[in-house]
Amino acid sequence: MPPAPGARAPRAAPRRPLGPPPRSLGSPLPLRRGEGAASLRVTRRRCLPIRQLIDIQPLTERALLVGAPRKGSPDATQVEEHLDELGRLADTAGAEVVGRTYQRIEAPTPNWYLGQGKVEELKGVLARTGSTLVLFDEALSPVQGTNLEQALAVRVMDRTELILDIFAIGARSAEAKMQVELAQLEYLLPRLTRMWTHLSRIRGGIGLRGPGETQLETDRRAIRRKLSLLKKRLEDVADHRANQRQGRRACPSAALVGYTNAGKSSILRALSGDDLFVEDRLFATLDTLTREVDVGGYR
Repeated sequence: MPPAPGARAPRAAPRRPLGPPPRSLGSPLPLRRGEGAASLRVTRRRCLPIRQLIDIQPLTERALLVGAPRKGSPDATQVEEHLDELGRLADTAGAEVVGRTYQRIEAPTPNWYLGQGKVEELKGVLARTGSTLVLFDEALSPVQGTNLEQALAVRVMDRTELILDIFAIGARSAEAKMQVELAQLEYLLPRLTRMWTHLSRIRGGIGLRGPGETQLETDRRAIRRKLSLLKKRLEDVADHRANQRQGRRACPSAALVGYTNAGKSSILRALSGDDLFVEDRLFATLDTLTREVDVGGYR
């Protein structure tokens, strides 16, 4: 029926699309009177999927490999082989190797291990390669590590610390995790000053030992307590394993021994038929495994 003359035509109801309403992560904020396009843009930005706000890729360390062999000891080929293995360790730990260098020395210097001229040269190499990490093939003392980090303004690790970091990644059993933590804490204790940054003092008072102690001393005491606890727990695990070996004493046994990534887990997997974890990388498996194997009708 047509509307009467002068009457306003009724407004048609909005048409809803077919199918279920679209899903959203949250309702947009209502616009207040007087707000325009700027407020609308803010509202839409707040409705972006959460994935776009928190999906941040971790930065990959760019590692520079440094060797310092003694003069007259390994030849150039052996030095390069050592650095090749250090590079594979870095890859296992998730770092990208961007360069390598080495210097033959008569003896390590007490301050930087290397000579001061080589340390200055490393600064230029770090700038050219954009390295964020220096990996030393030799073991560094706590003083040498501290001085190198201060001189180069990047993190410095030696082979031992790098391997412990890889162990922490690969440890799966409770025993392996305790052993790795024990080794890390024993390595960390003499280097705590280098790694500790919050050098504030705690005032003495009721319940505190002495007139006061630095937080560094508190951390050292906490690490020593944790070391004592881990050693006690590992002693209990060792006693349990000794009992297990005693129960298997009547059975003939053999051991697979070899260098890391030599194929020990692959051999045990082939002999036992178990689905053991194997991977072509250094220190891929750390746990000690025992399996029953049928060889010519004998177990």
